[in-house]
Amino acid sequence: MEKIDIPRRTVYRLSLYQRCLQKFRENGLQTVSSEELASAAGVKSTQLRKDLGYVGQFGTRGLGYGVVTLCEALSGALGLSVLQPVVLVGVGNLGSALLRYSGFRREGFEIIAAFDSDTDHTKSTTEEMGVPVIHSDELAFYVREHGVKMAIIAVPESAGQGIANALIESGVEAILNFSPAVLSVPENVMVKHVDLAAELGSLGFFTA
Repeated sequence: MEKIDIPRRTVYRLSLYQRCLQKFRENGLQTVSSEELASAAGVKSTQLRKDLGYVGQFGTRGLGYGVVTLCEALSGALGLSVLQPVVLVGVGNLGSALLRYSGFRREGFEIIAAFDSDTDHTKSTTEEMGVPVIHSDELAFYVREHGVKMAIIAVPESAGQGIANALIESGVEAILNFSPAVLSVPENVMVKHVDLAAELGSLGFFTA
């Protein structure tokens, strides 16, 4: 299937719509209006309709969108129809918490292996998490061998860029970065930064 050329901001919103539809689906809802879906995703209905236009024509006037049909269409457009393999680098407190998070599979992603430079705790972590925890020295080989295109980085700032370089050289095309490091990557590599301290700091503005 030919990949659709969609702006990055639109891709993010389509992901929000897909998650909202998944929850509607779990609750047994069969149809949803554009206003209801837009409200659930926190956007205007005009923006919703414009975004969905990148994927196809959906909905029936007076009836709304079929929840299952639209959910599956968005999953297909976002590449979530099958579980996408992901590796996680850094099995400290944050990395371990991410390994325990069950929501990745619901959203179409599966962490198939984790990597860490500390070999002392890899065996116990593997048994606890159900995911192999491998020494970081084997990261590049594993990524190439398994054709992994997505990775999560949860390492200290000093190690962030080096890990990103190794991942990109091995074929990774998308990175979810929990490291404080601001990564420098080629234009063809997508990076999403998650700076928890900055997010909390921004919330402080509204409580001051």
